Amino acid sequence: MLAELLPTAVVAVEAYDDSAPVELFPEEQAIVARAVDKRRREFTTVRGCARQALARLGYGPAPILPGQRGAPQWPAGIVGTMTHCEGYRACALALDRDVRTLGVDAEPDAPLPEGVLEAIALTDELAMLRDLDTRSRGVHWDRLLFSAKEAVYKAWFPLAAKWLDFSEARIAIDPDAGTFEATLLVPGPVTPEGPLAGFSGRWLSRRGLLLASIVVTAPSATDGASTAPAPAERQPG
Repeated sequence: MLAELLPTAVVAVEAYDDSAPVELFPEEQAIVARAVDKRRREFTTVRGCARQALARLGYGPAPILPGQRGAPQWPAGIVGTMTHCEGYRACALALDRDVRTLGVDAEPDAPLPEGVLEAIALTDELAMLRDLDTRSRGVHWDRLLFSAKEAVYKAWFPLAAKWLDFSEARIAIDPDAGTFEATLLVPGPVTPEGPLAGFSGRWLSRRGLLLASIVVTAPSATDGASTAPAPAERQPG
């Protein structure tokens, strides 16, 4: 499912349960030694996804430890992102010569808990959601807004190495193309190509899940055609 949103330079591995056996490194075990069972299962399965993705890129297994602000620390030469929610775990990785940064977030296709939308949404985003709810039913747009903002942060942080508040990026969702645009309201991180003013993303709704993804490719990447948007499976209308 996730691979449909990503160019072929990116390897995606996903799981819908925690049945696959995964052996944690001692350093990883120490992180979840006192965690509740749910947290331990999520942590373990998503690292199993990461191991498979690393293998497909020619890397051996390695401990994936949280670094600054919890961002996963990848082996040298790798950029990546992980996500998990109820019934879904996934990891997307690429070589840093092909991709500058990645951000992926998965959420249940269900309304946001009470009070969350007011905490994350800008005034014009609230107006957008009202319009989407009126003309494009079938997706919980408030949750998709949250997921898109999470994907933005995950793509932002490896480049900027600092916090990005929900209020510092404005999201515009295209319900028909399965895409979204994120405009940064603060100075963007600097890449070898110059500062970023925002991110382009893709989304889909399937199996009771919402997925949002962002990929910033390097100019040397030759997979340009694969970054063209594909329609979301469920076209509200």
